[in-house]
Amino acid sequence: MNESFDISAISYDTVFTNSHIGKLQRKRVHDFLITTFPKNSSLEILEVNCGTGHDAIWLSTLGHRIIATDISTEMIAVANSKLTKESNQPDFRQLDINSLDNTDFNRSFDLIFSDFGGLNCLSPLELENFFSAAVKKLKPNGKIVAVIMPKNCLMESLYFIMKGNFSSVFRRNTKKAVLANVENTSVKTWYYNPKDIKKNSSSYFRIQKTKPIGFFIPPSYLESFFKNRLGLLKLLNRLDSFFKHSTFISSFSDHYIISLSKK
Repeated sequence: MNESFDISAISYDTVFTNSHIGKLQRKRVHDFLITTFPKNSSLEILEVNCGTGHDAIWLSTLGHRIIATDISTEMIAVANSKLTKESNQPDFRQLDINSLDNTDFNRSFDLIFSDFGGLNCLSPLELENFFSAAVKKLKPNGKIVAVIMPKNCLMESLYFIMKGNFSSVFRRNTKKAVLANVENTSVKTWYYNPKDIKKNSSSYFRIQKTKPIGFFIPPSYLESFFKNRLGLLKLLNRLDSFFKHSTFISSFSDHYIISLSKK
């Protein structure tokens, strides 16, 4: 898995972070995080699967102290290249999420954050182990906020139907790993609905909120189609805004964001 994300590190910001679709979906995530933080707070935050560091740098500009980790050395290299000489910059570190339990950060965290499918790289057993490790890294009132891909995505299913690729319409809806394409390499991916997260985390966490990210906003691999149809994408974004508080459609969006509090 490390090698797969090493390959995609150089192009990740172009393909997703700076894409029209990527910006719209990420704004949904940031809006949610802002409402989650106590006002005038300065939090200790651990980010797992941080990619090229966009979220960590944004969080640091809000005054939070960030340790941001990723399994990919190339992702961390790209993230470090973005750092400036300003104070309160993120601390980027290479770390396999499966080694979290054995890692000493010399501090406890108010929040553990994972964006855009980082936890989808974990098998059900690895996911349960992650929650077991995470609870030990959090302060008594600590939280996890994660952005996860569910087992169904309406816009993806419509796309495959329009292409006549009916075998892929429900490709996510399986308990087995799906080989997802990452820059022409295959990465094992598991899809989890909110009820699956509740099942795997219930010994340590309680779910607070679940919101859709991209029910109408399409998956990022459709960027080439929508970049010349920005009016349509703007309309889909407005529809997404209208339904952003609907917990039910979280299980049918490209992603959903879930907040869990430590028991």
